[in-house]
Amino acid sequence: MNSAATARAQFLFDFGSPNAYLGHKVVPQIEARTGARFEYVPILLGGLFKLANNRSPIEAFAAIPNKLAYERLEMQRFITRHGLAAFKFNPHFPVNTLQVMRGAVAAQQLGCFERYVNTVFAAMWERALKMDDPATIADVLTQAGLDAQRLMQTAQEPAVKARLLENTQAAHDRGAFGAPTFFVGDEMYFGKDRLHEVEEAIGRA
Repeated sequence: MNSAATARAQFLFDFGSPNAYLGHKVVPQIEARTGARFEYVPILLGGLFKLANNRSPIEAFAAIPNKLAYERLEMQRFITRHGLAAFKFNPHFPVNTLQVMRGAVAAQQLGCFERYVNTVFAAMWERALKMDDPATIADVLTQAGLDAQRLMQTAQEPAVKARLLENTQAAHDRGAFGAPTFFVGDEMYFGKDRLHEVEEAIGRA
């Protein structure tokens, strides 16, 4: 999950977004076709919502049942198109992702970022676990062969907390308002349904 050699492709994510999980599962296909490598950037979605005066679709469209039904339909179409049958909607949604997002920054420092990301996304959207419970987080990380104690301790360091806030502020400053957000160079693309345009942009670059 490093910067692309041909074009800087970035994926701004929060584990609490089901669409970020779905995008994460498709990114390797784009990497295989283009030779690009996506740089994963942890952000705090709740913080970005506050900065951008945004709300989640479930909240924003609560009074528009047809809109929510259509969003679910499009999600199912995406799941079917890309063969993502392992996806399960998390019954604990919305999940407070502060600890696991700080953990992602800690994992970058500790050199286990890719395994951490794969593990937490799977726990959230395949195993449907309550990933704001510290005991559950520790169990999930340990089962994956990660040093849960070290990760969780590092996640509490002031520099890690500050980095997550800086990532979130920088995302807003670049125009982001939700997750998943993708950048190819300075061009922004929002949502998993823009991944074909992301791939085209990488190809042009």
